[in-house]
Amino acid sequence: MKTNFENNKLTIFLEGRIDAKNSPETEAEIFAELSKNPGASEVVIDAEKLEYISSAGLRVLLKVRKQINKPLPVLNTSNELYEIFDITGFTELLDVHKKMREISIDGCEVIGSGAFGTVYRLDPETIVKIYRPEISLEFVEQERNISQKAFLLGVPTAISYDVVKCGNSYGVVYEMLNAKTLAQIVEEDPKKIPEISRKAAELLKNLHKIVPGSEAKLPDRKQEVMKWLDDISENLTKEETEKLKNFVKNIPDRDTFLHGDYNFKNIMSKDGEIQLIDIGTAAVGHPIFDIGFCMMFFVLFPNVYDPEIIPERRRIRYLIGFDIENTREVWSVICSAYFGLSSSKETEAVTKKLMPYCFLVISFMAAFAKKYTVEFIIEKLLRRHLLPLIDTAEPLNF
Repeated sequence: MKTNFENNKLTIFLEGRIDAKNSPETEAEIFAELSKNPGASEVVIDAEKLEYISSAGLRVLLKVRKQINKPLPVLNTSNELYEIFDITGFTELLDVHKKMREISIDGCEVIGSGAFGTVYRLDPETIVKIYRPEISLEFVEQERNISQKAFLLGVPTAISYDVVKCGNSYGVVYEMLNAKTLAQIVEEDPKKIPEISRKAAELLKNLHKIVPGSEAKLPDRKQEVMKWLDDISENLTKEETEKLKNFVKNIPDRDTFLHGDYNFKNIMSKDGEIQLIDIGTAAVGHPIFDIGFCMMFFVLFPNVYDPEIIPERRRIRYLIGFDIENTREVWSVICSAYFGLSSSKETEAVTKKLMPYCFLVISFMAAFAKKYTVEFIIEKLLRRHLLPLIDTAEPLNF
């Protein structure tokens, strides 16, 4: 039996057949490896070369699960092997995964890019989101599950298929008939900005009419932000922590569906109908969390340019997906359509009012994506921008 211990993770590779005859020997070998590596924070069973496992072998794995007292992933099972785990009920007791198919994205068109990965078109009917190499399989499967929940709630999103392997990264394949992102449409024909932006605003309003309910088990964004503030409080002064927490507490509680990553690279259009992609960060909460994210792309990045946050101007254009000069019109249409405004003066007033919440969203998302250090977020985002703006913040009335 082969094993590998790396980064505090012990991987045990099972091979051949495990039945009543050799299960005592297999059990002894596994527990010997556990004793050799008492500091393992994670234990994983790799079943790629395992051909068969009997009830005696399953009991061995159950003993291991009880010994480590944490989830026991069983990876790379064949279809036949997975069926054994399933019919015996062990898929409920262990974290069992079928062997993932491996794909290549060589030559594939890039559809969009976000905090956690990049979306490619595999063929005319499917796209794939490839996550950054450091993103765990658990996180990827959690995002896939959230996408499935959103689809069942009636959210116009792409149907998610299997989790795949691409080099050192994981990905999720989605059905998406040959369509273009709104960013691509604006890039090709800026004259379509009014029409496209109104549709984006209408879609956002319709999303915010969805009330998933507790059975959907979507994360609560406000609670996530409060937990994040707890986590970083030791790096803040007592006064700063209290100020930030009171600001978040005053955001009205909602059970509203949130996309979590609402921007034109995550909305696709075909024949006038639009669908959402990259919906793995969906949650529930006040609509300001979606609106603030939208403002981050169309107001903050283009107009509140801070070279220490986004070092290169061209990087901002890449994030937005089209010319920065067009963002003002996009936001103006979205803001007026969403809030029912009739003048540019009203739009400017609402934008100014919501700016503190926009900085709250970008600060939290920067931490959530783990692309910046805690120190950077506190100094460059919280202390430089958000904390001073809190003094001017007005209560949310929608």
